[in-house]
Amino acid sequence: MLTDKPRRGFWCECWTQELPEKEPPALRASFDAYSAPQADRWVAIALRTISPAFDPEASDDAWDWLYQGRIATRRALLRGQFCTVSVTHASTRITWTIRPVIFLTLAHRQGTELPACTQDFKPHEPHASVSSPG
Repeated sequence: MLTDKPRRGFWCECWTQELPEKEPPALRASFDAYSAPQADRWVAIALRTISPAFDPEASDDAWDWLYQGRIATRRALLRGQFCTVSVTHASTRITWTIRPVIFLTLAHRQGTELPACTQDFKPHEPHASVSSPG
């Protein structure tokens, strides 16, 4: 989303880690949300999508968060607090993180005239290969 001012929002990530914790967690997905409902909905959609593949305990944990924990998560986000949601299935821990951020405005090139200095740029010509004496 392009705006002319910094905008408050939430940076959401999904991490997985194989247990026991011999390797560092791996980032699987990220999402920029512009409201607390949008942020917790991202986690909720992911959990609803993958929970049928979970073992019974992980499935119970996922649905407990969907029915009970999601309310607490939303309240914490509205207070500007960092939140995590974790579920462990078999030997894999899946963790969603949601943190409040300020999104800075980024320039984009569509419909914008580039600065004059860009006209001064000339691609380098390939150099002739020089062999060293053997």
